[in-house]
This record gives sequence, C-alpha cells and structure tokens, in this order.
Amino acid sequence: MIYQKTKNDIDHIRKAGRILARALNRTLQEVKPGITTRQLDFIAEEWIRGEGGLPTFKGIYGDPSRGIPPFPGTLCISVNEEVVHGIPGIRVLQEGDIISLDCGVTIKANGRQYVADSAVTVGVGTISDEDTYLLELTDTSLAKGIEQTRIGNRLYDIGAAIEAHIKPSGYGIVREYFGHGVGYQLHEDPMVPNFGRAGTGPRLKNGWVLALEPMVNLGDDAVHTLDDAWTVVTSDGARSAHFEHTVAITEDGPEILTRRDLPEVQV
Repeated sequence: MIYQKTKNDIDHIRKAGRILARALNRTLQEVKPGITTRQLDFIAEEWIRGEGGLPTFKGIYGDPSRGIPPFPGTLCISVNEEVVHGIPGIRVLQEGDIISLDCGVTIKANGRQYVADSAVTVGVGTISDEDTYLLELTDTSLAKGIEQTRIGNRLYDIGAAIEAHIKPSGYGIVREYFGHGVGYQLHEDPMVPNFGRAGTGPRLKNGWVLALEPMVNLGDDAVHTLDDAWTVVTSDGARSAHFEHTVAITEDGPEILTRRDLPEVQV
C-alpha cells in the first residue's frame, strides 16, 4: 500500500528531516583521518537525541532465526568498497578513504511516528580524481531522479533518469537495493529502483513521500553481504558511493525534506 501523506504529515516529516540534516552536517565536520566510525556514530546519536529525535536505525529489524542481529548503530557507515549498511566500530578512517553516512530520524507527534531518511558520501582528506568524479556523478544522478518526482509522472521515470545519467560512465548501478516510500515507517511501498524504463509504473501522486538513493560502483554492479549479516560490499572490491534524500511530491513540485544546505534554525 502506498500512503498518501497529508500536509500535516509532511510538516512532521520535514521536522524529522531538519534534525537529520543538522545531525549529518555536525557529523561531517568530524570526518577526518584518525577518527573511528564508532566516534562518528556517537556524534550523530547525541545530536539527534539532543534535538528531540530518535535514531531510526538503532535496534531496527534483525532476525534471530536467520542469525541477523538488530542493527546496532545510529548511522550506517560504509567505507570504500562498502556499499550500504556498514556497522560503526573501531575502524579508523584513513587519508583518501571515501565514507558514506546513512541516517534515519524518527519523531513522534499526534500519536504517530514520522521518519526521514538521508545519506551522503564524502572523502576523507584528499581523495583521487576518480573518487571525486564518482561522488559528483552519484550526487547529480540523485538530482536527476528528484527532478522526476512530479505529479503525473511515472514511478520508473525516476530510475530511468538516474540510469541515463550514470550509464555513459560505465560504472555499476547497484540493482539489489532500491529507494522506497518513507514517512510513517522507514521502509514503505513503493520500491524505487535506480534503473528502469521511462513511462512505466504507477503515476506519482500528490502526498507521496519517497526516499531516493542511487548507489554507484566504480566497478560492476555485483554486491554481496558480509558475515556480519549487514554490511554490503562490492564483489569486485571497487569503491562505491551512496546519496539519498527524502522527497515529498507536492502540487508545487518535489520538495527535498532532508536538505543539508538550509540555514541553521531551531526545529
């Protein structure tokens, strides 16, 4: 079922998104050689709770019958060849690494929870020209997808735009993990792939809220999950970038609810 959010719902998701954006901005200030991923996770959690939010990812999911523990962190922190769902820990960042910070924030209001989801990949210190291009390309592919989130467009117009932007580079577009609906829960219908055929899929409607999140590899698109049951890595060891925003479809066009470039205001 695809939920059509009210204006009031979107107002609350926007508040969650502002807390998230501020938490990411604060955490990104500390991304430097010598810091551990666990330290970054602590910074994000402290900020989110201090702003009255809850870290959506912490303790989520898990399936003991399959040996999958609940996710232990506030952030999914994925370094270099790690694509998504990296677990914060004792890993020390090195000059030239690239690191993805993926975060969810939940707030509660009117007897309901509201969730925003966002991710960004950045370099640690000075990075290579190839890595810089990968980050820029993935980020701009997200912008191309967001342009398609307009009333009356088709769902797979989003992935088609992302794919068309990435394809000339020859880089791999991850096909096993999608964007998704978001707002009342972290993962809702519909699934939003980062590839597809334009002009197909259900028509986008006012009030839909989607998390768009292209994942692009310097190598091919093959990925697999490590023995920790969470961390997804590129199968060929190539580096990967991941960008994500929560976007509301409105009568005035797409609204990015997790923008990190807004003035620092009290929410």
